[in-house]
Amino acid sequence: MNDYLNLLIGLAMGLNLLALGTSRLPVLIRAVGAQGVLLGLVPLVLEAHALDWRLVLITVATVAGKGLLIPGLLHRAMRTANIARELEPYIAYIPSLLLGAVATIAAVALARHLPLLPEHTGTLHIPGAIALILTGFILLIGRTKAISQVCGYLILENGIYLTGLLLIRATPILVEFGILLDVTVGVFVIGIIVDRIQRAFDSLDTRKLTALHE
Repeated sequence: MNDYLNLLIGLAMGLNLLALGTSRLPVLIRAVGAQGVLLGLVPLVLEAHALDWRLVLITVATVAGKGLLIPGLLHRAMRTANIARELEPYIAYIPSLLLGAVATIAAVALARHLPLLPEHTGTLHIPGAIALILTGFILLIGRTKAISQVCGYLILENGIYLTGLLLIRATPILVEFGILLDVTVGVFVIGIIVDRIQRAFDSLDTRKLTALHE
Protein backbone atom coordinates (compact mmCIF):
# COMPACT_ATOMS: atom_id res chain seq x y z
CA MET A 1 0.00 0.00 0.00
CA ASN A 2 2.77 2.44 0.92
CA ASP A 3 4.39 1.96 -2.48
CA TYR A 4 1.24 3.01 -4.35
CA LEU A 5 0.62 5.85 -1.91
CA ASN A 6 4.16 7.15 -2.32
CA LEU A 7 3.85 6.88 -6.10
CA LEU A 8 0.67 8.99 -6.21
CA ILE A 9 1.97 11.61 -3.81
CA GLY A 10 5.43 11.65 -5.42
CA LEU A 11 3.88 12.36 -8.82
CA ALA A 12 1.77 15.12 -7.26
CA MET A 13 4.92 16.64 -5.76
CA GLY A 14 6.60 16.48 -9.17
CA LEU A 15 3.69 18.43 -10.65
CA ASN A 16 4.48 21.16 -8.12
CA LEU A 17 7.76 21.80 -9.93
CA LEU A 18 6.00 21.82 -13.31
CA ALA A 19 3.51 24.38 -12.01
CA LEU A 20 6.31 26.58 -10.65
CA GLY A 21 8.45 26.34 -13.78
CA THR A 22 5.97 27.04 -16.56
CA SER A 23 4.85 30.40 -17.92
CA ARG A 24 2.06 28.84 -19.99
CA LEU A 25 -1.29 29.01 -18.24
CA PRO A 26 -2.77 25.94 -20.07
CA VAL A 27 0.14 23.83 -18.80
CA LEU A 28 -0.31 25.21 -15.28
CA ILE A 29 -4.04 24.44 -15.30
CA ARG A 30 -3.43 20.91 -16.60
CA ALA A 31 -0.81 20.33 -13.90
CA VAL A 32 -3.28 21.40 -11.22
CA GLY A 33 -5.98 19.17 -12.74
CA ALA A 34 -3.66 16.16 -12.94
CA GLN A 35 -2.60 16.76 -9.34
CA GLY A 36 -6.26 16.79 -8.29
CA VAL A 37 -6.86 13.44 -10.02
CA LEU A 38 -3.82 11.85 -8.36
CA LEU A 39 -4.82 13.07 -4.91
CA GLY A 40 -8.41 12.07 -5.52
CA LEU A 41 -7.23 8.45 -5.82
CA VAL A 42 -5.37 8.54 -2.49
CA PRO A 43 -8.44 7.56 -0.37
CA LEU A 44 -8.80 4.35 -2.39
CA VAL A 45 -5.19 3.45 -1.62
CA LEU A 46 -5.48 4.35 2.05
CA GLU A 47 -8.64 2.31 2.57
CA ALA A 48 -8.11 -0.43 -0.04
CA HIS A 49 -8.74 -3.07 2.63
CA ALA A 50 -12.17 -1.63 3.55
CA LEU A 51 -13.75 -0.15 0.43
CA ASP A 52 -17.40 0.91 0.62
CA TRP A 53 -19.75 2.98 -1.53
CA ARG A 54 -19.14 6.18 0.45
CA LEU A 55 -15.40 6.04 -0.17
CA VAL A 56 -15.94 5.39 -3.86
CA LEU A 57 -18.42 8.29 -4.00
CA ILE A 58 -15.90 10.63 -2.34
CA THR A 59 -13.23 9.55 -4.81
CA VAL A 60 -15.44 10.05 -7.86
CA ALA A 61 -16.62 13.46 -6.63
CA THR A 62 -13.08 14.59 -5.82
CA VAL A 63 -11.62 13.45 -9.14
CA ALA A 64 -14.50 15.01 -11.08
CA GLY A 65 -14.29 18.29 -9.16
CA LYS A 66 -10.54 18.71 -8.90
CA GLY A 67 -9.61 17.05 -12.18
CA LEU A 68 -12.41 18.07 -14.56
CA LEU A 69 -14.84 20.72 -13.31
CA ILE A 70 -12.46 23.26 -11.78
CA PRO A 71 -9.78 23.03 -14.53
CA GLY A 72 -12.58 23.33 -17.10
CA LEU A 73 -13.76 26.55 -15.47
CA LEU A 74 -10.20 27.90 -15.44
CA HIS A 75 -9.69 27.05 -19.12
CA ARG A 76 -12.92 28.87 -19.91
CA ALA A 77 -11.84 31.93 -17.93
CA MET A 78 -8.46 31.87 -19.71
CA ARG A 79 -10.08 31.75 -23.15
CA THR A 80 -12.52 34.51 -22.22
CA ALA A 81 -9.67 36.72 -21.04
CA ASN A 82 -7.62 35.79 -24.14
CA ILE A 83 -4.43 35.25 -22.17
CA ALA A 84 -2.10 32.25 -22.35
CA ARG A 85 1.13 33.25 -20.59
CA GLU A 86 2.43 34.81 -17.40
CA LEU A 87 5.21 37.09 -18.64
CA GLU A 88 6.14 39.24 -15.64
CA PRO A 89 5.82 37.27 -12.38
CA TYR A 90 6.92 38.77 -9.09
CA ILE A 91 9.26 35.79 -8.63
CA ALA A 92 10.94 34.56 -11.83
CA TYR A 93 10.60 30.93 -12.87
CA ILE A 94 14.10 29.69 -12.03
CA PRO A 95 13.97 31.19 -8.49
CA SER A 96 10.45 29.74 -8.16
CA LEU A 97 11.75 26.28 -9.05
CA LEU A 98 14.59 26.65 -6.56
CA LEU A 99 12.16 27.75 -3.85
CA GLY A 100 9.92 24.79 -4.69
CA ALA A 101 12.85 22.36 -4.48
CA VAL A 102 13.95 23.84 -1.15
CA ALA A 103 10.37 23.66 0.15
CA THR A 104 10.13 19.99 -0.86
CA ILE A 105 13.43 19.11 0.83
CA ALA A 106 12.41 21.06 3.94
CA ALA A 107 9.05 19.25 4.04
CA VAL A 108 10.75 15.85 3.94
CA ALA A 109 13.23 16.88 6.64
CA LEU A 110 10.51 18.34 8.86
CA ALA A 111 8.32 15.25 8.58
CA ARG A 112 11.11 13.11 10.01
CA HIS A 113 10.96 15.06 13.27
CA LEU A 114 7.19 14.98 13.69
CA PRO A 115 5.49 12.48 16.04
CA LEU A 116 3.71 10.40 13.39
CA LEU A 117 1.58 7.31 13.77
CA PRO A 118 3.29 4.07 12.70
CA GLU A 119 1.18 3.78 9.52
CA HIS A 120 2.30 7.26 8.40
CA THR A 121 5.98 6.67 9.02
CA GLY A 122 7.94 5.98 5.86
CA THR A 123 5.35 7.49 3.53
CA LEU A 124 5.24 10.78 1.63
CA HIS A 125 1.85 11.67 3.09
CA ILE A 126 3.01 14.41 5.47
CA PRO A 127 5.95 15.68 3.36
CA GLY A 128 3.66 15.83 0.33
CA ALA A 129 0.99 17.80 2.19
CA ILE A 130 3.55 20.32 3.48
CA ALA A 131 5.19 20.65 0.05
CA LEU A 132 1.82 21.28 -1.61
CA ILE A 133 0.90 23.98 0.89
CA LEU A 134 4.26 25.74 0.48
CA THR A 135 4.07 25.50 -3.32
CA GLY A 136 0.60 27.03 -3.25
CA PHE A 137 1.93 29.95 -1.21
CA ILE A 138 4.82 30.47 -3.65
CA LEU A 139 2.40 30.67 -6.58
CA LEU A 140 0.04 32.97 -4.71
CA ILE A 141 2.84 35.35 -3.78
CA GLY A 142 5.01 35.06 -6.88
CA ARG A 143 2.49 35.39 -9.72
CA THR A 144 0.68 38.47 -11.02
CA LYS A 145 -2.05 36.94 -13.19
CA ALA A 146 -5.28 36.13 -11.39
CA ILE A 147 -5.58 32.69 -13.03
CA SER A 148 -2.09 31.73 -11.83
CA GLN A 149 -3.02 32.83 -8.33
CA VAL A 150 -6.20 30.73 -8.48
CA CYS A 151 -4.02 27.73 -9.39
CA GLY A 152 -1.82 28.53 -6.39
CA TYR A 153 -4.90 28.55 -4.20
CA LEU A 154 -5.96 25.17 -5.59
CA ILE A 155 -2.53 23.61 -4.94
CA LEU A 156 -2.65 25.02 -1.42
CA GLU A 157 -6.08 23.45 -0.96
CA ASN A 158 -4.75 20.14 -2.29
CA GLY A 159 -2.21 20.19 0.54
CA ILE A 160 -4.95 20.84 3.09
CA TYR A 161 -7.04 18.06 1.54
CA LEU A 162 -4.11 15.63 1.75
CA THR A 163 -3.59 16.58 5.40
CA GLY A 164 -7.28 15.95 6.09
CA LEU A 165 -6.96 12.42 4.70
CA LEU A 166 -4.92 11.54 7.77
CA LEU A 167 -8.28 11.45 9.56
CA ILE A 168 -10.23 9.74 6.79
CA ARG A 169 -11.60 7.09 9.15
CA ALA A 170 -12.92 9.69 11.59
CA THR A 171 -14.01 12.38 9.14
CA PRO A 172 -17.68 12.22 8.19
CA ILE A 173 -18.54 12.12 4.50
CA LEU A 174 -20.47 15.38 4.90
CA VAL A 175 -17.27 17.20 5.85
CA GLU A 176 -15.49 15.90 2.73
CA PHE A 177 -18.29 17.13 0.52
CA GLY A 178 -18.30 20.42 2.41
CA ILE A 179 -14.61 20.93 1.62
CA LEU A 180 -15.19 20.14 -2.06
CA LEU A 181 -18.17 22.50 -2.17
CA ASP A 182 -16.14 25.31 -0.56
CA VAL A 183 -13.44 24.92 -3.21
CA THR A 184 -15.96 24.88 -6.07
CA VAL A 185 -17.77 27.96 -4.77
CA GLY A 186 -14.41 29.67 -4.22
CA VAL A 187 -13.42 29.05 -7.83
CA PHE A 188 -16.77 30.39 -9.06
CA VAL A 189 -16.28 33.56 -7.01
CA ILE A 190 -12.70 33.94 -8.23
CA GLY A 191 -13.94 33.41 -11.80
CA ILE A 192 -16.34 36.32 -11.36
CA ILE A 193 -13.50 38.45 -10.00
CA VAL A 194 -11.31 37.47 -12.96
CA ASP A 195 -14.06 38.53 -15.35
CA ARG A 196 -14.50 41.89 -13.61
CA ILE A 197 -10.74 42.57 -13.63
CA GLN A 198 -10.61 41.75 -17.35
CA ARG A 199 -13.55 44.03 -18.14
CA ALA A 200 -12.22 46.94 -16.07
CA PHE A 201 -8.53 46.84 -17.03
CA ASP A 202 -8.45 44.71 -20.22
CA SER A 203 -5.82 42.65 -18.40
CA LEU A 204 -5.54 40.01 -15.68
CA ASP A 205 -2.47 41.60 -14.10
CA THR A 206 -3.50 42.04 -10.45
CA ARG A 207 -0.92 44.81 -10.02
CA LYS A 208 -3.31 47.10 -11.88
CA LEU A 209 -5.71 46.88 -8.92
CA THR A 210 -3.49 49.47 -7.23
CA ALA A 211 -4.97 51.97 -9.67
CA LEU A 212 -8.34 51.75 -7.90
CA HIS A 213 -9.38 54.77 -5.85
CA GLU A 214 -12.47 55.69 -3.88
